[in-house]
Amino acid sequence: MSNTKVVVVTGGLGLLGKAFLQSLISNGHIAVAADITDAASADFITELKKENLPTENYFYVSIDISSKQSVLNCIDVVSKKFGRIDALVNNAHPRNANYLKKLEEAEHTDFCDNLSTHVGGFFLCMQQFSLFFKKQGHGNVVSMCSIYGIMAPRFEVYENADFSMPVEYAAIKSGILHLTKYFAKYYKGQNIRFNCISPGGVKNNQHPDFIKRYNSYGMNKGMLDKEDLTGTLLFLVSDASQYINGQNIVVDDGFSL
Repeated sequence: MSNTKVVVVTGGLGLLGKAFLQSLISNGHIAVAADITDAASADFITELKKENLPTENYFYVSIDISSKQSVLNCIDVVSKKFGRIDALVNNAHPRNANYLKKLEEAEHTDFCDNLSTHVGGFFLCMQQFSLFFKKQGHGNVVSMCSIYGIMAPRFEVYENADFSMPVEYAAIKSGILHLTKYFAKYYKGQNIRFNCISPGGVKNNQHPDFIKRYNSYGMNKGMLDKEDLTGTLLFLVSDASQYINGQNIVVDDGFSL
């Protein structure tokens, strides 16, 4: 199998997505940004040029992970352009306008909507890419989970903050984790792998007081920079991890201990 991978990253033009794309390209892979909009694509290409990275290793394709036809179109476009798809990174983070409401204020309709688009979208991508991978003879799916899919929230970290840890997030990420195990067992013997990365908090212009409270639970650094996750992703899409399947790798500087 080639060391150069064709990797589709959903939500590829978001915070983590762009870090993943740049890291993949830096390491000689072909990185496909699958996103619902190309608004950030031109700026990302400019960033690649500034870093002297090959723009020909970057490709954008439109995707709506809640639409089966859109997912199928993404697979068709990418596979025809590059002749194969080696890996899918389930990284999109769809959510509605009421996503960050506190538990007492969360509406049932919003809860269901957010689970449907996020868990449902991850399921749809896993389902359709797996069918393609089965025909192709190999494949690899890495899904972004979270420490809050494996542990209860540390609500004290959010004290006096203008946001909290949404109840939907806990249900979504724990659901994705078990969905990964389900797919790994279902496709036993088909040369398709399914794994998760569960990050801790990632810096994204949060208030310094919030970061300070969060960091008090870390072992060395505390809250991560987005680049701190790229090494784990590179490992999971590479042949070096070929016998890792159905697993969840926690990257959180010990926050969950």
